[in-house]
This record gives sequence, C-alpha cells and structure tokens, in this order.
Amino acid sequence: MHFDQLLDQVNSRLTQLTFPANWCQGRTAFGGISAAMLYTAMRTVSNDERTLLSLSTNFVGPLIADVPFNIELSLLREGKSASQIEARIIQDEKVAVIALACFAIKRDSNVIVENKATCPLEPVNEENLTPYIEGVTPQFFQHMSFNIQKGAMPFSNASNGELAGWMRLKETPRDLTVAHILALTDAWPPAQLQMYANVAPASSMSWYIEFLPHQPLAADAWLGFDAFTHHSRDGYACEEANIYNQAGELLAMSRQTVALFD
Repeated sequence: MHFDQLLDQVNSRLTQLTFPANWCQGRTAFGGISAAMLYTAMRTVSNDERTLLSLSTNFVGPLIADVPFNIELSLLREGKSASQIEARIIQDEKVAVIALACFAIKRDSNVIVENKATCPLEPVNEENLTPYIEGVTPQFFQHMSFNIQKGAMPFSNASNGELAGWMRLKETPRDLTVAHILALTDAWPPAQLQMYANVAPASSMSWYIEFLPHQPLAADAWLGFDAFTHHSRDGYACEEANIYNQAGELLAMSRQTVALFD
C-alpha cells in the first residue's frame, strides 16, 4: 500500500482504517503517517479556502499495523478567518494519537517581514542515498529516499545532534501536498540517535510544525531537511528543523520533544 492509498482511505471517509506493517517504526506506525492521516481527515471538515498554519501532534500510545482504527473529528471553532480542529486516532477504544490544527485564510496586513532563512544543503546527490536494509533500518524506510548531507547514522556515537539532507517518496504521489510534507518531515530519525553509543530506542512525544505560504510543489520534488538539537538532558531532548524546497525557500518549521532511552 503506497502513501496515496493510505490517504485515500481517509478521503473516502471509511469508518475503519488500517495500514500494513511496512509503514511501521518498531511496533507502531511512524509518526508522520499518523499526522498525515489526521491532517487529511481534518481537511474533510475544514473550509477549502483555508490553508494549514500549524499542526500540533501528541503521540499518546502505539498505533498497531493491521488492526482497525478510526479517526474522531471535532470542529472546535470556525471564525471568519481561522478554524481550529481537533482529531484523534482511536484503536481498541484507546487514544493513540491526538492532533490540533489551525487553518486560516489570507488577510490584508501592512506588517510584512520577509523570511531570510537560507537552505544550507548542497544539491541532491542521487548517487548517495540511504539504503533500506531489512532488519536494520525502520520498515517505512522502504518507501522513502534520503540523501544525508550532515550528521551520521543512528548509534554511531557522534559528537553532536545535527542532521540534514534531502528527502522524497520513492513512489511519486499524484500531488505533493501538506500531508506528504508532514510524513516526510517526521521520517527522519531524532537527531540525537546518532549520539547513542549503542542500539537503543527513542520516542517522539510531541511535535509542532508551522507552515509558510508557498507555491505548489512538483510531485517528484525533493525536500530539504535541516535539524539541530536545542537541548538534551534527563532523558528528554528538544529538536528543531527547517524544511525547504529545492529552490532553497523555507516551507515549514518543525519542533519536537523526544524521549531518550540510551
């Protein structure tokens, strides 16, 4: 089942959803799939003219492959220019993931500050892609392509928590949408994993992402990812990342809290 087929289940408003194990990270769905499906569900009840400003996601418990689940939606408020929507994934009568999104329309304003962030990445090197290795890399890696340009592989005892490179889906989607950006952004391992001396888990607890206005993206476009660790102590880390298009324009800003079990 490729990515668009997962989203098609949501757009069809099926009451019972599933996903196969090849979209897992360990025993649970990788977070980007959960967030993308919740966002897609929210779009079915939001005003089409409103675009996503921000999405806050909390990973409450595991979301298990091949076990039916459903998405519960709540339109908390729909004002003249902005909407607030909550969505939950429920599996076995337990909350697995919960998200809160803000959608808004463009409004006239005299306050204009141009974004000056610049993409630090070199052009994509398609000769140097991270391979999917069964039993070593997460299962969902078989659906993704990564060109790592800064940082190291997990569990390599690296000295810093920076990670950067290019990303895209191996199966070119019909369109490259916000849902795809969400999934790709969360596909990268926490930058702190490369600082582990031995194999051990880490778990994203909460994730917040904000989107900047941007032009439509080509379906087969690469996206840039540049992450750094703000702080890590007492078993928890705070990580930020910027997401760019291939022209070097900033698309989104991500921040997550990660629980470390080294």
